[in-house]
Amino acid sequence: MKLHRDIGVTQKTAWFMTHRLREAWGDDMELFTGPVEVDETYVGGKEANKRASKKLHAGRGTVGKVAVVGAKDRATGKIKAKVVEKTDADTLQGFVMDHVLFGTPLYTDEHKSYKGLGYVYDHETVQHSVGEYVNEQIHINGLESFWSMLKRAHKGTFHKLSKKHLQRYVNEFAGKHGIRKADTMDQMEEIFAGLIGKRLMYKDLIA
Repeated sequence: MKLHRDIGVTQKTAWFMTHRLREAWGDDMELFTGPVEVDETYVGGKEANKRASKKLHAGRGTVGKVAVVGAKDRATGKIKAKVVEKTDADTLQGFVMDHVLFGTPLYTDEHKSYKGLGYVYDHETVQHSVGEYVNEQIHINGLESFWSMLKRAHKGTFHKLSKKHLQRYVNEFAGKHGIRKADTMDQMEEIFAGLIGKRLMYKDLIA
């Protein structure tokens, strides 16, 4: 809404422009070498706050929300995150193996889906279930801070992030996090470089 007012275009055009810019992020194939924090979260409105017609009537907690798994490389400060359908072992461990170099120091919470990663990583866990959040270098505070920032933007700026477009928003915030310490010109150059060879058509965006 602010962009549409500032540059004098329709709201639809401004929305399309911002999604085209979000295409700059999300395809970095570089493997993290760590230490790496891995965690998952859920994005979406609370069932209690929804209109009666929108409620799923299927319980509380994560009902109606979308799962997102992420990894933060402490060495570079970069983050990669992915919207996922499930948080089972195949999904979460597959994400880790796609983005983290084998043998890397890896920190997670005690979620059962991470069990078994110790065979290919230097895997340590922090025990949230017993009130433990930091054990020397073993914690996932950096990634939890990122989740908080994403959710503040969800509630305070965007208000609603549909599952259909959520990955682009996640890519945007992960990408911005990775270049937040660079000066403005370097940030702009990285965004422009990320747009090369990409073209998002409006018909594809709304399909």
